[in-house]
Amino acid sequence: MRSEEAGSARSGRSPRSAGGATATATGAQVGAQRGSLAASRGPRGSGGTSGSAPVECLVRTEEDLLRARHAVRAATQELGFSLVDQTRVVTAASELARNAFIHGGGGVLSIERLRRAGAVGLRLTVRDDGPGIADLEGALTDGFTTGGGLGHGLGGARRLMHDFEVRSAPGQGTTVTAVRWTDR
Repeated sequence: MRSEEAGSARSGRSPRSAGGATATATGAQVGAQRGSLAASRGPRGSGGTSGSAPVECLVRTEEDLLRARHAVRAATQELGFSLVDQTRVVTAASELARNAFIHGGGGVLSIERLRRAGAVGLRLTVRDDGPGIADLEGALTDGFTTGGGLGHGLGGARRLMHDFEVRSAPGQGTTVTAVRWTDR
C-alpha cells in the first residue's frame, strides 16, 4: 500500500469515522488519524522493489483456498524462506483467505515477490467486497469472533507477518496487506 493511502500513525487510540477504518502494522506506534486505526510491529515498512508481477488467486470455493495455500507455499520456497517462515506465511495467508471466503463472500489473494538490498520478501494482499469489519479494533484482538472460531484469525495473522495493514469500511469490503521478509 502506498504511504499516502495509509495516513500517518500517531500515539493513542483512534476515533471511528463513518468512512471506515484502517489498521496498519509497520512501525512501533499505535495510533490514529482521520478515522484510521494503526497497530504496529517492527521498525521497517513494507517498502521494497517488486521482484515480479503479482500472482492473483481467486478465493470463491474451498478448492480455491487450497490452491491459494499452494501458491503461497511455492512462492516462499522460490524465495528461499526457511521452513518456519514458510509455515508462518502460509498460515497467515490461509487465515486471511478464509476470512475473505467466509466473511466477505469470496475475494482475491494477490502474491507479490519483493526485493530490497540484502533481502527478499512476500506481500500478500487479500481483497473482498463483503460487508466490511464493523469493529476493526476488536477484530484484531485475540478471542474476538463473529463466528464459531477461536478468534485468532486477524490478530494471529498479524503476529506471523512483519508488516500488516487492514482497510475496511462497512458495506465496502476489506483489504488486508501483509509482508514478511527473509532478513528479520
